[in-house]
Amino acid sequence: MTQGGAATAVSPLRRALPALGWLPQSNPPSLRGDLVAGITLAAYMLPAGLGDASLANLPPQAGLYACLFSGLVFWLFCSSRQTAVSVTSAISVLVGATLGTLASGDAARFGALAAGTALLVAMLALVAWLLRAGVIVSFVSETVLIGWKAGVALFIASTQVPKLFGVSSGHGSFIERASVFLAHLHEANALALTMGAAALAALVLGKVFFANKPIALLVVIGGIAAASVLDAGAHGVKLLGSVPQGIPPIGLPALRWSELSELLPLAMACFMVGAVETAAIGRMFAIKSGVRFDPNQEFLGLAAANLGAGVGGGFAVSGGMSQSLVNENAGGRTPLSGLVAALVIGVVVLFFSDLLRNLPQPVLAAIVLAAVAGLFRTDELARLWRYDRREFAIAAAALAGVLAAGLLQGVLIGAAISLVLLLRRASQPHVAVLGRIPGTARFGDVAPNPENERTPGVFIFRADAAILYFNCEYLRERFLELLAAEAPDATLAIWSLTTAGTVDLAGAEMLLQLRRELQARGIALQLADARGPVRDNLRAAGVEAHFGPIAADQSIAALLDSHRQAAKDT
Repeated sequence: MTQGGAATAVSPLRRALPALGWLPQSNPPSLRGDLVAGITLAAYMLPAGLGDASLANLPPQAGLYACLFSGLVFWLFCSSRQTAVSVTSAISVLVGATLGTLASGDAARFGALAAGTALLVAMLALVAWLLRAGVIVSFVSETVLIGWKAGVALFIASTQVPKLFGVSSGHGSFIERASVFLAHLHEANALALTMGAAALAALVLGKVFFANKPIALLVVIGGIAAASVLDAGAHGVKLLGSVPQGIPPIGLPALRWSELSELLPLAMACFMVGAVETAAIGRMFAIKSGVRFDPNQEFLGLAAANLGAGVGGGFAVSGGMSQSLVNENAGGRTPLSGLVAALVIGVVVLFFSDLLRNLPQPVLAAIVLAAVAGLFRTDELARLWRYDRREFAIAAAALAGVLAAGLLQGVLIGAAISLVLLLRRASQPHVAVLGRIPGTARFGDVAPNPENERTPGVFIFRADAAILYFNCEYLRERFLELLAAEAPDATLAIWSLTTAGTVDLAGAEMLLQLRRELQARGIALQLADARGPVRDNLRAAGVEAHFGPIAADQSIAALLDSHRQAAKDT
């Protein structure tokens, strides 16, 4: 009894903390792999953290704090073995583009708002985990994400290219920033452009010839050395400046309840982007390794990571695609590599952050541009164009929404497009006219297979979806259209329910209405192939009182045999 009770008590804990399952199984080879991967991952994340803090319009240490404190806790809760949590370009630019108006130029308030956003993301992720709402990550279509990410890449470019040239950067939308840049292009700083272009070239060549190696860290070291030797600051090149050394005070940001409500739309956008990105990474690794992936568990990992980032003076984080690939390719076997990376970043924050003071801003801009280049996938856009022009138009709408309306509005536009797509597809499902497959007792769609045999005087219809309140009228209209076009002389109509997962009350009422309508025209309507749950739904709605008993063996073939027998008897 006690043992059974203990087992029952441990099971939920192990579900919440997957580390309790894999940690005891760690062995020296896997620990060595995680140690090497963690050091490599930290070398990759350090410059990325600085660059993304710049995107978020936050001081550089905010990016380091976010990576540090999120990494210290994420490894305990995540289900994916190789996913690395980090600040990301998409979320960083969301934060930077949205909080400027709320902070009103107050840097301290800006930091508090950013930390508060991370805490709200943590709360949303926790609620999603409690509700087991992993399915929500599927609501944003890949088509919309392709367009949205392309828009994000262009928007980020509009914020970083001016830094690369050492000229003034505008504010507002992509178009406004691009206009300001072009107006000040003649003021470009030659040394800044030379340093930025050299850094960008090194990063591009490094990505080609030394994939998944910490080239960005070498670029940071080289940039600091070059700035010190050339006295770049005296020649008008903007430098990173002082980075505080040591751990910041741990605690909740000083925000009012009214400010938290203002932050909620931004937090929802960050959560949605982070959840989709983290789930995509986890699924990718699960397919590679052949293990089960639990998107609900990743919500708990995101909740813990953003709680850590929020109380540690950072900003919102999520799974990072490039960071996770670096982690895997460097030999990471378990989430311990993420803990090692966080500890290495902690050492830098404690003892070596002052070395970053002379990092040139053009070099940092080059790191950001190289990192976000992968967001603009011309190959994916071309594939959409070839596959379906309507899908391409949807991606283009999401891209245009980001450029014209801004990052936060672009997320909302993308989510709205995804929802409209979902409702459109659900409300207008595929339908088919069926005929007997030659030589078998099975029935299939006659449109792609005209050799399927039709029965004279019989119309057989199938809807490839559940019959629900928002699609039942469409299905009724399609049924009547196809009946008039395919079998105008029919005396028997059969609705096959073989692909209907459920029928709600509105769907049942539609079937009854359709039966009355056809009966007035001398056509009998019968239901076939109803599965167990569908039969239960129809019985509960009183359909059997009009259609007669709906048996489990009431197939299309059985109804046709009864029809032929009745014709002979008459």
